[in-house]
Amino acid sequence: MAIHHLLSGEVVNLQVLGRDALDTQSIALFKTAQLEVMRLVLPAGRSMPTHAVAGEITVQCLQGSVAFEMPAATQILSAGQLLYLSGGEPHSLMALEDACVLLTVVLARTAD
Repeated sequence: MAIHHLLSGEVVNLQVLGRDALDTQSIALFKTAQLEVMRLVLPAGRSMPTHAVAGEITVQCLQGSVAFEMPAATQILSAGQLLYLSGGEPHSLMALEDACVLLTVVLARTAD
């Protein structure tokens, strides 16, 4: 079965509340030639190993808290906070408590 991606104008609930929050899967909401947006659900203690992507990213914490580690510093994000990172910078992520984050990745630059 193909993964459903949002259609133009479609609405999705980003929050995963209550006892079933950890049963909610991380999903790719949509992907175009220039942009990918994902909702990541991370149980406390779950981490993503150090990696880098070519394009800029934003990480918006929707629930819980996460540690976002970069070579220069570690930032703690709580619900309602957003972090921007330039493309190519190595980073990792760890859920300090059950967390949900919205990840946006710029895949290609448009011509100026």
